[in-house]
Amino acid sequence: MTASPTGPPSGFQTGFPVRPDLVVGAAGPDDVREAVARAGSDGLRVAVHATGHGLAGAVEGGVLIDTSRMDSVRIDPVRRTAAIGAGTTWGQVAEAAAAHGLAPLNGSAPGVGAVSYTLGGGLGILGREFGYAADHVRSLDVVTGDGAARHVTPQDEPELFWGLRGGGHRLGVVTGLETGLVPVDRLYGGSLAFDGDGGTAARVVRRYLEWVRTVPDALTSSVAALVYPDIPQVPEAMRGRYVVSVRVAYSGTPAEGGRLVAPLRAIGPALADSLREMPYSDSPAIHNDPPFPHAYYGDGLMLSGLDPERAARVLELTGRGAPMMTVVQLNHLGGALATAPAAGNAVPFREAGFLLRLLSPLDGTDVASVRALYEEVAGGLAPLAVGRSLNFSFGGGDRTEGFHDARTRERLAGLVSRYDPASLFGGAYGVSRDGR
Repeated sequence: MTASPTGPPSGFQTGFPVRPDLVVGAAGPDDVREAVARAGSDGLRVAVHATGHGLAGAVEGGVLIDTSRMDSVRIDPVRRTAAIGAGTTWGQVAEAAAAHGLAPLNGSAPGVGAVSYTLGGGLGILGREFGYAADHVRSLDVVTGDGAARHVTPQDEPELFWGLRGGGHRLGVVTGLETGLVPVDRLYGGSLAFDGDGGTAARVVRRYLEWVRTVPDALTSSVAALVYPDIPQVPEAMRGRYVVSVRVAYSGTPAEGGRLVAPLRAIGPALADSLREMPYSDSPAIHNDPPFPHAYYGDGLMLSGLDPERAARVLELTGRGAPMMTVVQLNHLGGALATAPAAGNAVPFREAGFLLRLLSPLDGTDVASVRALYEEVAGGLAPLAVGRSLNFSFGGGDRTEGFHDARTRERLAGLVSRYDPASLFGGAYGVSRDGR
């Protein structure tokens, strides 16, 4: 273990200061246990850093445990499982699994930490077919607030097993987990990009909302809209354009995939069409998330449904006339995402039909202005909103409401009282002992 009073690790999210009293560079579970025990004896809060993508907000004081060096992956091809260390990225897991014709339930960005993403639920690119990443967890190793290292399974501490899968980071520091893999080595996927100006964005989204009612569970998709900046880092064809893109991932045959997306291609001429058969290891190309660190603020609204009129209003607020660049993404849910595993878990809002994600770079703007825009967007969607997404809320660590339904929140609060009575992990996005 390395410990330092200064020099916090740099992470993907650069928009918020990270100034802990002590940084612990953990090389293994024993280092994590020692760090938690010291925090407990000194009365300090604990935060955890793997890749820094999901930073909830500023980290001021306390102990920051950096798990980035705990990046082991071990594949069991017979049992179809992966044993993943706390600092492992989804890209590492996908690469290791691909050698055996298997795939994890990873998200769109390969640089995101696999363990932390899974603790928040984990919406994968094939989520409608296979469910949330948290649904596939077999066991977890965690250091709880009393400094104890626990191996958690459905048979051994089943209530903690329930809460860790979807409850976020409030119950301890997960040092590793074992998760199931799926037998997918190739898929049909990519994106269709359209010029969104002149009312085309609203028309594409209207057609998308009609189209998703017809697709099988083996097809997971999203639609995104943004005004690209006119800068050299953006492909020339996209610079300065208002672009709306439909992203598709389908585990069936290329011929059937082509048939399923034909109604999208019929919308009109595309700026770009990357739909094709690909190895699963190439799946990050579907969304092309930026790989470089930057400052951003984001939120995710779980919606029971969405009608074209409200969707058009969201585009109006976030498009050409928006006060800052805003990326809007609408994920189609349902399918296996709507069904909890047999043992249950703390992943909430399975009844939601869509996830609306908003993300704004903070260069040249401020959090207050971004929040004001997001509140206006959310106000128009209030009749459809069932909650917020823990995985896709970035920078708003002081806004902890809405991440779980009342019953799940109360159950998690009971676990907090048992496993973290001193509230070591009661930072941003936490669940307090009284359920707030």
